[in-house]
Amino acid sequence: MTRLKQTITRWQGMGLIATTLLGTGVFILPQLTLAAAGDKAILAWGLLLLAILPLTQVFAQLGRHFPHAAGPAYFVERAFSAKAGRVVGLMFLFVVPLGAPAALMITFEFLTPIATLNEGEELFGQLLLLGIIFIINRQGIQLSGTLQLGLTIAITGVVILLFVAVVASPPAIHPEHTAIPGTWSGVMVAVSIAIWSFLGIETATHLSEEFRDVQRDFMPAMLIGVVLVGLIYIGCTHLSSFGLGQPLAIVGTFEQLFGGVGRWVIALLGFISGIATVNVYFASVARLAWSFSCEGVLPQRLAKLNKHQTPEMALMSFLLISAGVLLLSHLLALPYTAMMQWVNGVFVLVYIASMLAAWRLLPQANRLWITLGLLACLLFIISLGAAMIYAALLLATTGLWVSRQPGKATQAS
Repeated sequence: MTRLKQTITRWQGMGLIATTLLGTGVFILPQLTLAAAGDKAILAWGLLLLAILPLTQVFAQLGRHFPHAAGPAYFVERAFSAKAGRVVGLMFLFVVPLGAPAALMITFEFLTPIATLNEGEELFGQLLLLGIIFIINRQGIQLSGTLQLGLTIAITGVVILLFVAVVASPPAIHPEHTAIPGTWSGVMVAVSIAIWSFLGIETATHLSEEFRDVQRDFMPAMLIGVVLVGLIYIGCTHLSSFGLGQPLAIVGTFEQLFGGVGRWVIALLGFISGIATVNVYFASVARLAWSFSCEGVLPQRLAKLNKHQTPEMALMSFLLISAGVLLLSHLLALPYTAMMQWVNGVFVLVYIASMLAAWRLLPQANRLWITLGLLACLLFIISLGAAMIYAALLLATTGLWVSRQPGKATQAS
């Protein structure tokens, strides 16, 4: 099998992971969790970060020991069977074309403070972004890593600037916009919303094969990226509490501190960050499709690499599928919040399968982390509730389809 080009450094990897997780939710999800959990929103974020860390630790160990473009699908295949790996891989392939349009819709929410777009203009802009993502991604992941490291630094800098300004001169909180008293049921709702922010910890494993030194750099890149993102979300939640009542609460806080420039800064960073998230998901799904194509699961033409050693045909194919889903979602007026929850449920099942694979693949010293990761997944299932039905149906459909395919006796190399 032709190998992918190894170009990603530790800090480029951290940038890719961090911007994937910050992505579409960095300045929006804190406001939504404040609406759900009130003054306990920061508690919800802290609980979620503690739950995510064991999953991050296990995925980092899996990616370090078993670097492969197929990521979780490869881990499950190694641990159980080729067909089990195909089910996990195909679930990821099928959910990204649903999650990416939802992410693009959220991305355009950042433009609301500075521009008014009708539905047709938004759709045209979202389709145009898919074209731009193709152009960026076909050049290879190194360019994306460098750009997204810079974006992570910029977002972190803005959050730090806001914190310093709030400490120096706290803005006024309008009594009618004060966060509601939180409840534990509200905390669980907030967790179910906030899960979207950490979807992406597994996508880094698809890129592990392209790290220059995966043994040295992959785990630090993942852990630093996740902790940094958790702290940024907690910080943005506190900052957003000063701007409740505005279409984007963080904009209200920024403009109380620095004037009208705030809406432009937040809109620009949020919009670019949303694009970065979608970019990394397509980079991951293209590599998974490439891997499956090399194994004969998907059509052979998807295995072709361009001069940049990038799976261009696989990338183009899934961008076109996502464009079709985007058109359909606009025609049916599907809310992106519902699409988010469906995607969340599918990824929880992928995480469970990965934890079970880790139990068999990794040394016993990792089993405490694996157990904690499984408990975190149970927390996510409880918080998502009925949204898990879509994930269960997709699992059953994919499993039935794979079971009827001719099996391969050997595993992927």
